[in-house]
Amino acid sequence: MDEQQESGSGGSGGGTGSDPTPPAGDAYHVPVMVHEVVEAMEPASDGLVLDGTAGGGGHSHALLTRYPSLRLVAVDRDPEAMAALRLRLSPFADRVRLVQARFDDAAQEFLDRGEPLSGALLDLGISSRQIDASERGFTFRDDAPLDARMEMDSGEGLTAAEILNSWPEEELQLLFWRLAEEPRGRALARAVVARREKAPFVRAADLNEALASIYRRPVRAKEKARVYQGLRIQVNRELEALENALPTLRDALRPGGVLAVLSYHSLEDREVKNAFREWSRSCVCPPELLRCQCRGHALGSLVNRSVGRPSEAEVAANPRARSARFRVWRKAA
Repeated sequence: MDEQQESGSGGSGGGTGSDPTPPAGDAYHVPVMVHEVVEAMEPASDGLVLDGTAGGGGHSHALLTRYPSLRLVAVDRDPEAMAALRLRLSPFADRVRLVQARFDDAAQEFLDRGEPLSGALLDLGISSRQIDASERGFTFRDDAPLDARMEMDSGEGLTAAEILNSWPEEELQLLFWRLAEEPRGRALARAVVARREKAPFVRAADLNEALASIYRRPVRAKEKARVYQGLRIQVNRELEALENALPTLRDALRPGGVLAVLSYHSLEDREVKNAFREWSRSCVCPPELLRCQCRGHALGSLVNRSVGRPSEAEVAANPRARSARFRVWRKAA
């Protein structure tokens, strides 16, 4: 999965509904940092791996191909992604289980069942297909609906339009500042409230108009993208899912198990970085305590001390990979 922007590779075929027919393979989504993911999962190659955000199945396919003893559970909350996964992973049907769920719910189920994982992968963000299919409502193209729900067919959850049309100005301002990292968040919240008094937000053109009113110049693609990304994160409660999943996956890992995360947003990456660092410390007591009163040992260790980034060649081939951050943690044996 990758950052939300409007250039780069990715397909646009298929549709939504009860029987989606998405494009196959990398036409659905170009996976990011595949070599790095496969190498990081080598310690998990003889066990059960959870791909918690499987999308088009690129990482899952690479792992199953490289490691013939590996078994995999491919999880995604998007019904169209599940259809793509069935196609992509069908050659490995005897080693794959497909689960349509939020990745934090799937992680909790493994922990509750006591079924140990040898590895877990989270590739946060959205897929190329979700961006390229205007009807999904993830894009800032003018004709797209302001939806952005990964499970839009369920009819559950607020759409982006409903948030824009109903949230108080103060809450919109916080959303634009925190999740969209929009420096003009206060002005944008004010513009949204003023515009919805005249007509409700329905399509991306409506939000683009509000953005143009505060910039008073043509709005750059990256400026639109960060606002739409923030709305999507809120609509799908993505930070909540990540905060829930990280400690659950840690506890579900077998000794020596690996947890790897690809993130594309600074808040997500900070959450992962802080969690991995805290788990890798032998003492987490506040400095004013003279004697250690906490667990007294590290829960595991960082595999990559510095954050991993895609190569220049990968970014040139797939510009949507450019904001990827890759972190890996290994549970103590």
